[in-house]
Amino acid sequence: MNKKLSYAETWRFLDNLQFFKIKLGLDSMTDFLGRLGHPEDNLRFIHIGGTNGKGSTAMSLRTILSRAGLRVGLYTSPHLSSVRERFQIDDSLISEEDFARHAARIMAVMNEQQITYFEFTTTLALLWFAEQQVDVAILEVGMGGRLDATNVITPLITIITNVSMDHENYLGRTLPKVAAEKAGIIKSGVPLISGVLSTAAREVIEQRAALLAAPLRRLKRDFVMNREKTGTGWHYKSVSRDMAGLELALHGSYQGENAALTIAALDGLAAHGIRADDEDIRAGLKAVRWPGRMEFLNVTGQDYLLDGAHNPAGVEALIEALEEFSGRRLIMIWASMADKDYSLCLRRITPFCQSLIFTRPEENRSATPAQLRKALSPDSPPCYSSDSVDEALKTAQSFTQDGDLIVVAGSLYLVGKAREILLTNED
Repeated sequence: MNKKLSYAETWRFLDNLQFFKIKLGLDSMTDFLGRLGHPEDNLRFIHIGGTNGKGSTAMSLRTILSRAGLRVGLYTSPHLSSVRERFQIDDSLISEEDFARHAARIMAVMNEQQITYFEFTTTLALLWFAEQQVDVAILEVGMGGRLDATNVITPLITIITNVSMDHENYLGRTLPKVAAEKAGIIKSGVPLISGVLSTAAREVIEQRAALLAAPLRRLKRDFVMNREKTGTGWHYKSVSRDMAGLELALHGSYQGENAALTIAALDGLAAHGIRADDEDIRAGLKAVRWPGRMEFLNVTGQDYLLDGAHNPAGVEALIEALEEFSGRRLIMIWASMADKDYSLCLRRITPFCQSLIFTRPEENRSATPAQLRKALSPDSPPCYSSDSVDEALKTAQSFTQDGDLIVVAGSLYLVGKAREILLTNED
Protein backbone atom coordinates (compact mmCIF):
# COMPACT_ATOMS: atom_id res chain seq x y z
CA MET A 1 0.00 0.00 0.00
CA ASN A 2 2.27 2.77 -1.28
CA LYS A 3 -0.19 5.15 -2.88
CA LYS A 4 -0.82 8.51 -1.31
CA LEU A 5 -3.94 8.46 0.86
CA SER A 6 -6.11 11.32 2.04
CA TYR A 7 -6.80 12.16 5.68
CA ALA A 8 -10.41 11.01 5.25
CA GLU A 9 -9.28 7.64 3.87
CA THR A 10 -6.79 7.00 6.65
CA TRP A 11 -9.21 8.21 9.34
CA ARG A 12 -11.89 5.81 8.05
CA PHE A 13 -9.37 2.95 8.08
CA LEU A 14 -8.44 3.76 11.66
CA ASP A 15 -12.07 4.09 12.71
CA ASN A 16 -12.74 0.56 11.46
CA LEU A 17 -9.90 -0.99 13.50
CA GLN A 18 -12.14 -2.65 16.07
CA PHE A 19 -12.19 0.68 17.86
CA PHE A 20 -13.61 -0.66 21.09
CA LYS A 21 -11.57 -3.84 21.38
CA ILE A 22 -8.91 -3.76 24.07
CA LYS A 23 -5.90 -6.01 23.55
CA LEU A 24 -3.19 -5.82 26.17
CA GLY A 25 0.34 -6.84 25.21
CA LEU A 26 3.51 -5.45 23.68
CA ASP A 27 4.43 -8.01 21.02
CA SER A 28 2.60 -6.40 18.11
CA MET A 29 3.84 -2.92 19.09
CA THR A 30 7.44 -4.09 19.18
CA ASP A 31 6.97 -5.85 15.84
CA PHE A 32 5.45 -2.81 14.13
CA LEU A 33 8.07 -0.44 15.45
CA GLY A 34 10.77 -2.80 14.19
CA ARG A 35 9.26 -2.77 10.71
CA LEU A 36 9.26 1.02 10.85
CA GLY A 37 12.87 1.37 11.98
CA HIS A 38 12.22 1.79 15.72
CA PRO A 39 11.43 5.53 15.76
CA GLU A 40 11.30 5.43 19.57
CA ASP A 41 15.06 4.89 19.70
CA ASN A 42 15.62 8.48 18.57
CA LEU A 43 13.40 10.11 21.19
CA ARG A 44 13.55 11.18 24.83
CA PHE A 45 10.39 10.50 26.83
CA ILE A 46 8.36 11.38 29.89
CA HIS A 47 5.99 8.49 30.66
CA ILE A 48 2.84 9.20 32.71
CA GLY A 49 0.59 6.53 34.19
CA GLY A 50 -2.00 6.39 36.96
CA THR A 51 -5.78 6.29 37.27
CA ASN A 52 -6.76 9.96 37.18
CA GLY A 53 -4.84 13.16 36.50
CA LYS A 54 -2.55 11.75 33.80
CA GLY A 55 -3.81 14.12 31.13
CA SER A 56 -3.74 17.21 33.34
CA THR A 57 -0.18 16.46 34.41
CA ALA A 58 0.89 15.76 30.83
CA MET A 59 -0.64 18.97 29.53
CA SER A 60 0.87 20.99 32.36
CA LEU A 61 4.32 19.63 31.55
CA ARG A 62 3.82 20.30 27.85
CA THR A 63 2.71 23.88 28.49
CA ILE A 64 5.59 24.70 30.83
CA LEU A 65 8.32 23.08 28.73
CA SER A 66 7.03 24.74 25.56
CA ARG A 67 7.19 28.09 27.32
CA ALA A 68 10.76 27.25 28.34
CA GLY A 69 11.67 27.08 24.65
CA LEU A 70 11.67 23.34 24.07
CA ARG A 71 9.97 21.53 21.21
CA VAL A 72 7.58 19.20 23.06
CA GLY A 73 5.52 16.32 21.72
CA LEU A 74 2.39 15.21 23.58
CA TYR A 75 0.42 12.01 23.06
CA THR A 76 -2.80 11.60 25.07
CA SER A 77 -6.08 9.73 24.89
CA PRO A 78 -8.96 9.66 24.38
CA HIS A 79 -9.85 12.60 22.19
CA LEU A 80 -13.00 14.72 22.47
CA SER A 81 -13.90 15.58 18.87
CA SER A 82 -11.05 14.78 16.48
CA VAL A 83 -8.43 12.03 16.61
CA ARG A 84 -5.85 14.72 15.79
CA GLU A 85 -6.22 15.99 19.38
CA ARG A 86 -4.18 12.99 20.54
CA PHE A 87 -1.05 14.27 18.79
CA GLN A 88 0.43 17.66 19.62
CA ILE A 89 3.73 19.46 19.29
CA ASP A 90 3.67 22.56 21.45
CA ASP A 91 0.38 24.33 20.71
CA SER A 92 -0.29 22.61 17.38
CA LEU A 93 -2.21 19.46 16.57
CA ILE A 94 -0.87 17.11 13.93
CA SER A 95 -1.90 18.29 10.45
CA GLU A 96 -4.25 16.22 8.33
CA GLU A 97 -1.43 15.76 5.81
CA ASP A 98 1.04 14.46 8.40
CA PHE A 99 -1.61 12.20 9.92
CA ALA A 100 -2.44 10.68 6.54
CA ARG A 101 1.22 10.26 5.56
CA HIS A 102 2.24 8.45 8.74
CA ALA A 103 -0.97 6.40 8.83
CA ALA A 104 -0.19 5.22 5.29
CA ARG A 105 3.30 4.17 6.43
CA ILE A 106 1.79 2.01 9.15
CA MET A 107 -0.82 0.55 6.81
CA ALA A 108 1.93 -0.36 4.34
CA VAL A 109 3.68 -2.67 6.84
CA MET A 110 0.62 -4.26 8.43
CA ASN A 111 0.66 -7.29 6.14
CA GLU A 112 -2.92 -8.14 7.15
CA GLN A 113 -1.89 -8.42 10.79
CA GLN A 114 -4.51 -7.27 13.31
CA ILE A 115 -3.66 -4.07 15.14
CA THR A 116 -5.81 -2.18 17.61
CA TYR A 117 -6.82 1.46 17.41
CA PHE A 118 -4.57 2.39 20.33
CA GLU A 119 -1.57 0.50 18.94
CA PHE A 120 -2.06 2.30 15.63
CA THR A 121 -2.26 5.77 17.19
CA THR A 122 0.70 5.13 19.51
CA THR A 123 2.83 4.02 16.56
CA LEU A 124 1.75 7.08 14.59
CA ALA A 125 2.69 9.38 17.48
CA LEU A 126 6.19 7.89 17.70
CA LEU A 127 6.71 8.22 13.95
CA TRP A 128 5.61 11.85 13.91
CA PHE A 129 7.62 12.88 16.98
CA ALA A 130 10.76 11.25 15.59
CA GLU A 131 10.33 12.92 12.21
CA GLN A 132 9.75 16.30 13.84
CA GLN A 133 12.77 15.85 16.12
CA VAL A 134 11.05 16.97 19.29
CA ASP A 135 13.28 17.70 22.28
CA VAL A 136 11.12 15.53 24.51
CA ALA A 137 7.92 13.48 24.01
CA ILE A 138 5.31 13.09 26.74
CA LEU A 139 3.36 9.83 26.52
CA GLU A 140 0.19 9.23 28.54
CA VAL A 141 -0.56 5.59 29.33
CA GLY A 142 -3.86 4.44 27.82
CA MET A 143 -4.85 1.80 30.38
CA GLY A 144 -2.96 0.09 33.15
CA GLY A 145 0.70 0.27 32.25
CA ARG A 146 2.49 -3.07 32.23
CA LEU A 147 0.93 -4.22 28.94
CA ASP A 148 -0.09 -0.81 27.57
CA ALA A 149 1.09 -0.04 24.04
CA THR A 150 3.07 2.98 25.27
CA ASN A 151 5.21 0.76 27.50
CA VAL A 152 7.68 -0.06 24.73
CA ILE A 153 9.73 3.02 25.60
CA THR A 154 12.35 3.78 28.25
CA PRO A 155 11.78 7.32 29.55
CA LEU A 156 13.98 9.88 31.23
CA ILE A 157 11.47 10.00 34.07
CA THR A 158 8.30 8.13 35.03
CA ILE A 159 5.25 9.62 36.74
CA ILE A 160 2.44 7.66 38.39
CA THR A 161 -0.23 10.14 39.43
CA ASN A 162 -2.41 7.97 41.68
CA VAL A 163 -4.02 4.54 41.83
CA SER A 164 -7.72 3.79 42.35
CA MET A 165 -10.16 1.22 41.03
CA ASP A 166 -10.81 1.40 37.28
CA HIS A 167 -11.02 -1.08 34.39
CA GLU A 168 -11.39 -3.92 36.90
CA ASN A 169 -12.14 -6.46 34.16
CA TYR A 170 -8.65 -5.94 32.76
CA LEU A 171 -6.51 -4.70 35.64
CA GLY A 172 -7.82 -6.68 38.61
CA ARG A 173 -10.47 -6.34 41.28
CA THR A 174 -8.28 -5.30 44.19
CA LEU A 175 -6.24 -2.13 44.63
CA PRO A 176 -2.90 -3.98 44.92
CA LYS A 177 -3.57 -5.79 41.64
CA VAL A 178 -4.42 -2.53 39.87
CA ALA A 179 -1.31 -0.94 41.40
CA ALA A 180 0.84 -3.80 40.12
CA GLU A 181 -0.37 -3.11 36.58
CA LYS A 182 0.30 0.62 36.96
CA ALA A 183 3.76 -0.16 38.39
CA GLY A 184 4.59 -2.00 35.18
CA ILE A 185 5.82 1.26 33.61
CA ILE A 186 8.60 1.64 36.19
CA LYS A 187 11.94 1.00 34.48
CA SER A 188 15.28 -0.06 35.90
CA GLY A 189 17.19 2.94 37.18
CA VAL A 190 14.69 5.47 35.81
CA PRO A 191 13.56 8.05 38.41
CA LEU A 192 9.92 7.75 39.53
CA ILE A 193 7.68 10.60 40.66
CA SER A 194 4.74 9.15 42.61
CA GLY A 195 1.47 10.72 43.69
CA VAL A 196 0.15 7.40 45.02
CA LEU A 197 -1.11 7.98 48.57
CA SER A 198 -3.28 4.94 49.34
CA THR A 199 -1.24 2.65 51.58
CA ALA A 200 -2.16 -0.59 49.77
CA ALA A 201 -1.27 0.83 46.36
CA ARG A 202 1.74 2.81 47.54
CA GLU A 203 3.42 -0.28 48.99
CA VAL A 204 3.15 -2.07 45.63
CA ILE A 205 4.57 0.91 43.76
CA GLU A 206 7.45 1.39 46.19
CA GLN A 207 8.35 -2.29 46.26
CA ARG A 208 8.57 -2.31 42.46
CA ALA A 209 10.67 0.85 42.44
CA ALA A 210 13.05 -0.63 45.01
CA LEU A 211 13.35 -3.88 43.05
CA LEU A 212 14.32 -1.96 39.91
CA ALA A 213 16.54 0.56 41.74
CA ALA A 214 14.36 3.36 40.39
CA PRO A 215 14.99 6.50 42.50
CA LEU A 216 11.65 7.48 44.05
CA ARG A 217 10.28 10.89 45.00
CA ARG A 218 6.85 10.79 46.65
CA LEU A 219 4.14 13.41 47.07
CA LYS A 220 3.70 14.60 50.68
CA ARG A 221 7.03 13.07 51.68
CA ASP A 222 9.63 14.57 49.34
CA PHE A 223 7.57 17.46 47.98
CA VAL A 224 4.29 19.12 48.96
CA MET A 225 1.73 21.50 47.49
CA ASN A 226 -0.69 23.29 49.80
CA ARG A 227 -3.23 26.06 49.45
CA GLU A 228 -2.00 29.29 50.99
CA LYS A 229 -3.83 30.41 54.13
CA THR A 230 -4.68 33.72 52.54
CA GLY A 231 -5.84 34.17 48.97
CA THR A 232 -6.33 31.49 46.36
CA GLY A 233 -2.70 30.71 45.59
CA TRP A 234 -0.69 27.53 46.13
CA HIS A 235 2.67 26.89 47.78
CA TYR A 236 5.05 24.20 46.46
CA LYS A 237 7.99 23.13 48.54
CA SER A 238 10.78 20.57 48.15
CA VAL A 239 14.47 20.38 48.93
CA SER A 240 15.30 21.94 45.57
CA ARG A 241 12.48 24.44 45.07
CA ASP A 242 10.22 26.71 47.15
CA MET A 243 7.50 28.57 45.25
CA ALA A 244 4.62 30.53 46.76
CA GLY A 245 1.71 32.32 45.11
CA LEU A 246 1.20 29.76 42.33
CA GLU A 247 -2.03 30.12 40.38
CA LEU A 248 -3.63 27.09 38.74
CA ALA A 249 -5.79 27.50 35.67
CA LEU A 250 -7.33 24.03 36.03
CA HIS A 251 -10.31 23.73 38.40
CA GLY A 252 -10.48 21.39 41.37
CA SER A 253 -8.32 21.23 44.49
CA TYR A 254 -6.88 17.89 43.34
CA GLN A 255 -5.12 19.84 40.61
CA GLY A 256 -2.74 20.96 43.33
CA GLU A 257 -1.44 17.38 43.49
CA ASN A 258 -1.10 17.19 39.70
CA ALA A 259 0.79 20.49 39.67
CA ALA A 260 3.09 19.22 42.43
CA LEU A 261 3.91 16.11 40.38
CA THR A 262 4.58 18.35 37.39
CA ILE A 263 7.08 20.53 39.26
CA ALA A 264 8.78 17.52 40.87
CA ALA A 265 9.19 15.96 37.43
CA LEU A 266 10.69 19.18 36.09
CA ASP A 267 13.27 19.12 38.90
CA GLY A 268 14.20 15.59 37.88
CA LEU A 269 14.45 16.45 34.19
CA ALA A 270 17.06 19.13 34.87
CA ALA A 271 19.67 16.36 35.12
CA HIS A 272 19.03 15.67 31.42
CA GLY A 273 19.36 19.30 30.36
CA ILE A 274 15.60 19.81 30.19
CA ARG A 275 15.02 22.88 32.32
CA ALA A 276 12.23 25.28 33.21
CA ASP A 277 12.76 28.21 35.54
CA ASP A 278 10.31 29.49 38.14
CA GLU A 279 8.75 32.00 35.76
CA ASP A 280 8.13 29.32 33.13
CA ILE A 281 6.39 27.23 35.80
CA ARG A 282 4.28 30.11 37.10
CA ALA A 283 3.20 31.19 33.63
CA GLY A 284 2.60 27.62 32.45
CA LEU A 285 0.41 26.54 35.37
CA LYS A 286 -1.61 29.72 35.02
CA ALA A 287 -2.09 29.22 31.26
CA VAL A 288 -2.60 25.46 30.87
CA ARG A 289 -5.87 24.39 29.24
CA TRP A 290 -7.26 20.86 29.22
CA PRO A 291 -10.63 20.86 27.38
CA GLY A 292 -13.43 18.75 28.79
CA ARG A 293 -11.78 18.25 32.15
CA MET A 294 -13.43 20.43 34.79
CA GLU A 295 -13.98 22.98 32.03
CA PHE A 296 -16.30 25.93 32.65
CA LEU A 297 -18.17 27.38 29.67
CA ASN A 298 -20.73 30.13 29.29
CA VAL A 299 -22.73 29.77 26.08
CA THR A 300 -25.38 32.35 25.23
CA GLY A 301 -25.68 33.26 28.91
CA GLN A 302 -25.97 29.72 30.26
CA ASP A 303 -23.24 28.26 32.50
CA TYR A 304 -21.92 24.74 31.88
CA LEU A 305 -19.36 22.59 33.68
CA LEU A 306 -17.90 19.80 31.56
CA ASP A 307 -15.91 17.01 33.14
CA GLY A 308 -14.99 13.54 31.96
CA ALA A 309 -15.32 12.03 35.48
CA HIS A 310 -16.03 8.37 34.71
CA ASN A 311 -14.86 6.38 37.73
CA PRO A 312 -15.41 6.69 41.50
CA ALA A 313 -12.22 8.67 42.11
CA GLY A 314 -13.07 11.07 39.29
CA VAL A 315 -16.58 11.56 40.64
CA GLU A 316 -15.20 12.37 44.10
CA ALA A 317 -13.01 15.04 42.49
CA LEU A 318 -16.04 16.43 40.62
CA ILE A 319 -18.08 16.56 43.84
CA GLU A 320 -15.28 18.48 45.51
CA ALA A 321 -15.16 20.94 42.61
CA LEU A 322 -18.92 21.45 42.76
CA GLU A 323 -18.48 23.05 46.19
CA GLU A 324 -17.39 26.12 44.23
CA PHE A 325 -20.96 26.33 42.92
CA SER A 326 -22.78 25.68 46.21
CA GLY A 327 -26.14 27.39 46.36
CA ARG A 328 -26.82 26.91 42.65
CA ARG A 329 -29.22 24.33 41.25
CA LEU A 330 -27.38 21.63 39.31
CA ILE A 331 -28.90 19.95 36.27
CA MET A 332 -26.85 16.90 35.39
CA ILE A 333 -26.46 15.31 31.94
CA TRP A 334 -24.85 11.92 32.48
CA ALA A 335 -23.68 9.03 30.35
CA SER A 336 -21.42 6.12 31.14
CA MET A 337 -19.55 3.35 29.41
CA ALA A 338 -21.22 0.03 30.14
CA ASP A 339 -18.07 -1.47 31.66
CA LYS A 340 -17.73 1.26 34.30
CA ASP A 341 -18.96 1.12 37.90
CA TYR A 342 -21.69 3.63 37.15
CA SER A 343 -23.89 2.48 40.04
CA LEU A 344 -21.40 3.71 42.62
CA CYS A 345 -20.75 6.89 40.66
CA LEU A 346 -24.44 7.71 40.41
CA ARG A 347 -25.10 7.02 44.09
CA ARG A 348 -22.43 9.59 44.95
CA ILE A 349 -23.33 12.31 42.45
CA THR A 350 -27.16 12.29 42.46
CA PRO A 351 -27.64 13.94 45.89
CA PHE A 352 -26.09 17.10 44.44
CA CYS A 353 -28.44 17.29 41.44
CA GLN A 354 -31.80 18.95 40.98
CA SER A 355 -32.54 16.71 38.01
CA LEU A 356 -30.80 14.05 35.91
CA ILE A 357 -30.82 13.49 32.16
CA PHE A 358 -29.35 10.23 30.85
CA THR A 359 -28.18 9.78 27.29
CA ARG A 360 -26.05 7.40 25.22
CA PRO A 361 -23.21 8.98 23.20
CA GLU A 362 -21.69 5.70 21.93
CA GLU A 363 -24.14 3.07 20.73
CA ASN A 364 -21.71 0.15 20.99
CA ARG A 365 -20.18 0.85 24.38
CA SER A 366 -22.39 3.18 26.37
CA ALA A 367 -24.82 1.99 29.01
CA THR A 368 -28.41 2.64 27.97
CA PRO A 369 -30.48 5.25 29.82
CA ALA A 370 -32.67 2.36 31.03
CA GLN A 371 -29.61 0.64 32.57
CA LEU A 372 -28.55 3.86 34.25
CA ARG A 373 -32.04 4.45 35.67
CA LYS A 374 -32.00 1.01 37.28
CA ALA A 375 -28.91 2.02 39.22
CA LEU A 376 -30.68 4.93 40.93
CA SER A 377 -31.91 4.79 44.51
CA PRO A 378 -35.63 5.41 45.21
CA ASP A 379 -34.94 8.88 46.60
CA SER A 380 -33.04 10.09 43.52
CA PRO A 381 -34.01 13.39 41.88
CA PRO A 382 -36.29 13.45 38.80
CA CYS A 383 -34.70 11.55 35.94
CA TYR A 384 -35.19 11.84 32.17
CA SER A 385 -33.87 9.98 29.14
CA SER A 386 -32.68 11.43 25.84
CA ASP A 387 -31.86 9.58 22.65
CA SER A 388 -29.01 11.91 21.71
CA VAL A 389 -26.59 14.35 23.29
CA ASP A 390 -28.17 17.22 21.38
CA GLU A 391 -31.59 16.30 22.74
CA ALA A 392 -30.17 15.98 26.27
CA LEU A 393 -28.73 19.49 26.08
CA LYS A 394 -32.04 20.91 24.87
CA THR A 395 -33.89 19.11 27.66
CA ALA A 396 -31.49 20.47 30.27
CA GLN A 397 -31.78 23.98 28.86
CA SER A 398 -35.57 23.78 29.07
CA PHE A 399 -35.32 23.11 32.82
CA THR A 400 -32.99 25.95 33.71
CA GLN A 401 -33.77 28.99 35.78
CA ASP A 402 -31.55 32.01 36.31
CA GLY A 403 -28.31 30.98 37.99
CA ASP A 404 -28.61 27.26 37.28
CA LEU A 405 -25.54 25.25 36.28
CA ILE A 406 -25.72 22.46 33.70
CA VAL A 407 -23.13 19.77 34.44
CA VAL A 408 -22.10 17.32 31.70
CA ALA A 409 -20.17 14.34 33.07
CA GLY A 410 -19.69 10.58 33.25
CA SER A 411 -17.97 9.99 29.91
CA LEU A 412 -15.40 11.81 27.82
CA TYR A 413 -17.31 10.71 24.71
CA LEU A 414 -20.37 12.53 26.08
CA VAL A 415 -18.29 15.58 27.00
CA GLY A 416 -16.69 15.68 23.56
CA LYS A 417 -20.02 15.62 21.73
CA ALA A 418 -21.63 18.11 24.09
CA ARG A 419 -18.67 20.47 23.82
CA GLU A 420 -18.75 20.37 20.04
CA ILE A 421 -22.47 21.20 20.02
CA LEU A 422 -22.10 24.00 22.55
CA LEU A 423 -19.16 25.67 20.83
CA THR A 424 -20.96 25.46 17.48
CA ASN A 425 -23.99 27.18 19.04
CA GLU A 426 -21.72 29.82 20.56
CA ASP A 427 -20.46 30.72 17.09
